[in-house]
Amino acid sequence: MIERVTLHILDGDSARRAQLARLAFAAGHHAEIYANTDELLAHAPSGGLVLAHDDPPGEAVPALIAAMMRAGQWLPVIAIAEHPETDCVVRTIKAGALDYLGVPQQIAPLNEAIARAAREAETYRAQRARSAEARQRIARLSLREREVLDRLAEGCSNKAIARDLEISPRTVEIHRMKMMGKLGARHAAEAVRLRIEATGLDAA
Repeated sequence: MIERVTLHILDGDSARRAQLARLAFAAGHHAEIYANTDELLAHAPSGGLVLAHDDPPGEAVPALIAAMMRAGQWLPVIAIAEHPETDCVVRTIKAGALDYLGVPQQIAPLNEAIARAAREAETYRAQRARSAEARQRIARLSLREREVLDRLAEGCSNKAIARDLEISPRTVEIHRMKMMGKLGARHAAEAVRLRIEATGLDAA
């Protein structure tokens, strides 16, 4: 049996909001309804899942996700539309939505989408936690230590880094040793992994 969740239903159409809320309750979930993004952000929900109507298609949900990020809020988002089109689906998933489906009319498809989103959300939360920790560690580095780390991530040798930064190889070694200590990295590969984790979500 699927776990009960709070669905934050975002839709500018009041009749469809009510329909989706009834479906959510029938599926055993709790529902909160919002007419627009501002209402959702003002409520600042700390848990649950957002079910958002993508209108205009391929634009509304990406804009919602961007607004949530700017506000420092994140919840898993499922986008819905009457007739999902491939380019809109791709654009919206790339923006961070965990699923995109036609407006649900029955309990089973809704619960299947919620279950998928819940699984993916756990993975995403773990990625965000690793990214936040990596960013905290990298924030300890000096500018020069970050430059050394950046070039290590590009596969540069100490000699190549020295030429690029116009410093001696010995100075590179010193910066590298300090950088590794601040990051708590046992070897260069671990330091590079931290850099990738720190920027991975932005790159996605």
